[in-house]
Amino acid sequence: MDDGNTSVVSEFVLLGLSRSRELQFFFFVFFSVLYVVTVLGNLLIVIAVTSDSSLHSPMYFLLGNLSFVDICQASFATPKMIADFLSERKTISFGGCIAQIFFIHLFTGGEMVLLVSMAYDRYVAICKPLHYVVIMSQRTCTVLVLISWAVGLVHTLSQLSFTVNLPFCGPNIVDSFFCDLPRVTKLACLDSYNTEILIVVNSGILSLSTFSLLVSSYVVILVTVWFKSSAAMAKAFSTLAAHITVVILFFGPCIFIYVWPFTTYPVDKVLAIFYTVFTPILNPVIYTLRNRDMKVAMSKIVTHYLRPKKISEMPLVVRNSFY
Repeated sequence: MDDGNTSVVSEFVLLGLSRSRELQFFFFVFFSVLYVVTVLGNLLIVIAVTSDSSLHSPMYFLLGNLSFVDICQASFATPKMIADFLSERKTISFGGCIAQIFFIHLFTGGEMVLLVSMAYDRYVAICKPLHYVVIMSQRTCTVLVLISWAVGLVHTLSQLSFTVNLPFCGPNIVDSFFCDLPRVTKLACLDSYNTEILIVVNSGILSLSTFSLLVSSYVVILVTVWFKSSAAMAKAFSTLAAHITVVILFFGPCIFIYVWPFTTYPVDKVLAIFYTVFTPILNPVIYTLRNRDMKVAMSKIVTHYLRPKKISEMPLVVRNSFY
């Protein structure tokens, strides 16, 4: 580190989820399988959305971007956590810790705005169906995605500006499986009260504002279809059920951990697993199993890549090798 930085901590020690060797081996297998399924499931959605012409619509465009964000969110800390299950001493460099803080707030901040964009898409589709094509144009969808990344970038840079220059002179033990901002901040040598206030303001404004927008959009949609028919109400609720499930499981832990960071609880680690590990897998599970078009597109891809090819379908050079 340079002389201008008073920090003497060059690495942090992560306590992880458990100190039991038996549990760590179980967690290694469990989270390894979960991570592979998460990445492959979301990657399959991205491939389906980009390759199948029947899915070239605003809803699937936003869903494909959400899958990409989920792949990133699942990969910023989970591989390190899985590797640490086999390590006796779980450490991460100071730079690696700052990188984890950067990426978690970049991806979670971007996903919050992206979920609002998806809710807006459903609002237009259900409440203004005749104007859907005009309102949700390709340009609009691209702008919404760019805004989500821009908000995530501004959010994470502002969070880092609060913490990167804090002096860390020991202790260096983080009671989590990744560099969780509230826990890292408490390790600073100076009083971190003002920094925690800034974290509350920053994370609180983003989390509560996006959550309020989501809830408001769902209420408007349900009130709108309430006056149409019971069938329309049931269809709208079925469509929104997946969105509401993701929103509750994603925003709940984030709000609990980051809006009140002054006190840390053992349950914080469990809640952190929800938005770093489990939420990314909800996307392929919830959004695809309930969507016929997506299931058809994904089955086409799986069939295309996994089924044995007939000799007549092979390239000419390969076919000639059989004779």
